This record gives sequence, C-alpha cells and structure tokens, in this order.
Amino acid sequence: MSSLSPPFRAWRLLAALLGLSAVALAATAAHAIADVKAAQAVERAAVMQLFHALLLLYTASLSGLFPRLTRWLTVVGVTLFCGGVYTKYLLGIPAAGSVVPAGGISLMLGWLMLGLSSVTKGN
Repeated sequence: MSSLSPPFRAWRLLAALLGLSAVALAATAAHAIADVKAAQAVERAAVMQLFHALLLLYTASLSGLFPRLTRWLTVVGVTLFCGGVYTKYLLGIPAAGSVVPAGGISLMLGWLMLGLSSVTKGN
C-alpha cells in the first residue's frame, strides 16, 4: 500500500489519466485527423500534456505552498492550453483557441513555482 495520503494519491491518479489521454490524443492526431495543420496542433498539445502529466506526477509527492501552486497551475494550464487546442481542432470551435495563451502562461507559472520551491525554505 502506498504511503502517500489520499490527496497525493488523487494527484497521482490525475497525472496518470492525463498521460493516458495524451497518448490516446497523439494516436488520434497521427492516425485519424486528415487535416495536416489540425493533426500537428493536436499532436503538439498531446506532447505538452504528456510532459505536464509527468510534472504533476513528480510534484504529487511534494508538500508545501509552491509545489501545491505548481500542481494547480499545471492543471489549469493543461485544461486551457491543451483543452483549447483540442476543442478548436477536434470539435471545430475556433473561438476555443482564445484561451490557449492563458493556458500557456499558467503552465509557465507552474514551472516557476517549482523552481521557487527549490530555493525557498520549507517548500
């Protein structure tokens, strides 16, 4: 049995689900999307999602304010950035692309919080 508390297990589960869906979406981009531009955009979003699933998995076992901020900013970022790309190209809703930059900023802030956690006491 894992020694992680339930909240940390939930983060680990979320990371696994993000990883699983990233692989499925990358396969969709490679094999089921005829439009080259759309396929490339979905593939890039899936790769970003996969990298950030690994970040979430790593931070799932860390405690403190900055790791907690990293996790939340990562989830918001993946939702807005990757979700915006998927919605735009897979569901055909061009306006969804407008949330992608906010998602990218959230992802960058998440990485910044991870960096701050390594240089501050108690994080």
